[in-house]
Amino acid sequence: MSLASNTAMLWADWLDLLQHMLMFSAVSVGGPLAMVSEMHRYIVTEQHWLTDIQFNASVVIAQAAPGPNVLFVALLGWNIGMNVGGYGTAFFALLVSMIGILLPSSTMIFITSRWVYQNRDRRLVRAFKQGMSPVVISMLIASGWILTTANTEAKHDWPLWLVTVITTLLVLRTKLHMFLLLAAGAVLGSLGLLYIPS
Repeated sequence: MSLASNTAMLWADWLDLLQHMLMFSAVSVGGPLAMVSEMHRYIVTEQHWLTDIQFNASVVIAQAAPGPNVLFVALLGWNIGMNVGGYGTAFFALLVSMIGILLPSSTMIFITSRWVYQNRDRRLVRAFKQGMSPVVISMLIASGWILTTANTEAKHDWPLWLVTVITTLLVLRTKLHMFLLLAAGAVLGSLGLLYIPS
């Protein structure tokens, strides 16, 4: 799918983006990465503000950069703004996205963190944490699936899938530092052994 560079957004669209980011933040147990699949559905599939490639690039570039993993939301906002306007619009979209994704979760943490810490041994708190673990893991798997399968050519790239399986096994079975695995992936990519066309 392609996105016209002159697509206009009305104030209702900006409010809708803010509302969705607020909602994603409120339900993002496990962090914003757990909401990638829902963000993709909303931003790419429903609104067509970004293409699959733009969405994936926003997530991957932000995750490769040092800093908190929520930075990908800023990059999503920036790219939405660049698609519908210029630098001013991109900065505005970045602010709308970041305020929306940070406000509810930060407020909830600020209000509840002391109580949760003081009551961490209560059955209710332990049950909530244990019950949310499979939900968070499922959401992260869905996010990974969206990022992996958005590029139709990557679906049939067996070397990429082989490296993914090997990396997963190394993470699960060894104490190899993640930086070494990232560096190995960068070397393989720079040598052209793993190439995903854009």
